[in-house]
Amino acid sequence: MKSEKIDLFLSKKAEFLKNINKCRGDILKMTTLANSGHPGGSLSTIDMLYTVCSVADIDSKYSDRATRDRIVVSNGHISPAVYSTLGSLGFFDIDEVISTFRLAGSIFEGHIERSVPGIEWTTGNLGQGLSAACGMAVAGRVQGLNYDIFVFMGDGEHQKGQISEARRFAIKYQLNNIMVFLDYNKLQISGDISKVMPQNIKDEYIADGWVVMEIDGHNIDEIAAAIKKGKEIDRPVLVIGRTIMGKGVSFMENIHDYHGKPLTEEQLDKALLELGLENDISKYKDMRKKFVPDLSKHRFTKNSPNINIGIPKSYGKDASMDNRSAFGNAITDIVQLNPKSVVVFDCDLASSVKTDKVEKEFPENFFQAGIQEHHTATMAGAASVNGVVSFFADFGVFGVDETYNQQRLNDINHSNVKVVTTHVGIDVGEDGRTHQCIDYVGAMRNFYGFKVIVPADPNQTDRSVRYAAKEYGNFLIAMGRSKTPVILKENGEPFYGDNYVFNYGKGDILRDGDYPIITYGSMTPYALKVRDILRDKINLAVIVMSSPLAPDLEILLKYLNKKLLFVYEDHNKYSGLGAILSQKFLENGIFAKIITYGVDQYPYSGKPADVLKLMGLDPETVADKILSSI
Repeated sequence: MKSEKIDLFLSKKAEFLKNINKCRGDILKMTTLANSGHPGGSLSTIDMLYTVCSVADIDSKYSDRATRDRIVVSNGHISPAVYSTLGSLGFFDIDEVISTFRLAGSIFEGHIERSVPGIEWTTGNLGQGLSAACGMAVAGRVQGLNYDIFVFMGDGEHQKGQISEARRFAIKYQLNNIMVFLDYNKLQISGDISKVMPQNIKDEYIADGWVVMEIDGHNIDEIAAAIKKGKEIDRPVLVIGRTIMGKGVSFMENIHDYHGKPLTEEQLDKALLELGLENDISKYKDMRKKFVPDLSKHRFTKNSPNINIGIPKSYGKDASMDNRSAFGNAITDIVQLNPKSVVVFDCDLASSVKTDKVEKEFPENFFQAGIQEHHTATMAGAASVNGVVSFFADFGVFGVDETYNQQRLNDINHSNVKVVTTHVGIDVGEDGRTHQCIDYVGAMRNFYGFKVIVPADPNQTDRSVRYAAKEYGNFLIAMGRSKTPVILKENGEPFYGDNYVFNYGKGDILRDGDYPIITYGSMTPYALKVRDILRDKINLAVIVMSSPLAPDLEILLKYLNKKLLFVYEDHNKYSGLGAILSQKFLENGIFAKIITYGVDQYPYSGKPADVLKLMGLDPETVADKILSSI
């Protein structure tokens, strides 16, 4: 941020005030034309937003430049203010925005989208913007880039707990290039924020160590002065802008109904007259009628570094270790080889999820967020679209279930985060049903962009982690808690040994036979034991599908002569691999009976083998069930 740019802005104050006034008109036109949207908060924010965007180091011609400043709008419903501002600054044609706002197929959607030039992060679910800003700050620090991050937030959204998580993280890691602008109009959908849910925003930030300034959020001299002063302060800064909802239109001011209610055409005419602007909405009506959707415009930038994945580690047949330790070794290798391109996030579980080696050897790449999973999931996603690969390691119930909404937003943003969860399935054992994540495949099945890998042993874990690090996109790599034997071929050599290359969606035939039992992850040794129990009665084939969302149907085709397949998983039987295969078979016209041995209720607390027995999923019981079904 150059002080000269602020001074230049103020020297052209009259011109910028005129532009801001036009933005107010654009906000009203697009929301009235769409007959939906959020004009009230857009009008209260526009003065601060336009001023920041005008003096920040952003450029419509180089919107993807690595050293650009980042502007994050957490309250994504003020999209009319964002679009009118960026349109005025030349990022796109403002006429296209007004005429196609909230129109199916337009990139100018109801809440801001990262596919729009100048938008850094898709938002809408409140309370996540500051976490995203922290991710961008972390990515810049690891890469050695110097840029400022401005975050726009509403006052009502501060009722969200995730914001407090982000505040603390920003102070701990001295993310002093973050400046928050708060639209303090004191109104939300249901009315006065002090009546809906009392809060003390100023004191909460001060208590966490932030510097807080208060200004008139409609006075561009005060806004510019706050920016200049804020950049001289060596701490994260909150600027509380005292604002008026519906500012600029007398009959809208301080009326909470206009949070999400557009003007009628008659009201629009009155408002534009008050603003001294022409009412040319008929022009935009005609443009709207002629709009032809171009879905290719809904594209997302993939800012992915070239990752050196190193040489895979091979664990011998006598190795005694858990998959999570293999992950820990692999991620340490990857960080060592890519110190400016890989970031590891942890939530107070480093010794359990095995990121502690990275913490010790490469502390500059390791970020400990404490028990703040919601913040960390969003932060990891946002960091990953800013030039680094993010690894977010956690227990299954926290990394998947608790952060479902945050991972959904990462998916929408087409991020590049690698969620590594340990302690999934019944293998969690004694921690009991609150910690036994038995829906990790089914949960991720709801997302369109996440890929899921559930490795069978330490060797496959090592190779799948390296694969995911190299490939752009969101991955869940899920593994159990216990030590897992190295899977061996029938000749006694490691199946996933030196010559094995992991390919997503490729299944593995561990043992051939007549009837297939299909499994993945920590259940693989149990499936092999089932085969051994039935050796003299049934010739079972054991097949590993380590990519349960993309099962290898080609492998299964050779086993259809019996028209009977078995799936063995410590996952909810109604949403796991068995359910996926049933759907895939129907879709492809494959007719065979699939019997799933999976979890049909919340499990118990106890040693994994004992819990499996209580659930009727131990190898002996499953073998009996298979025998009786043939």
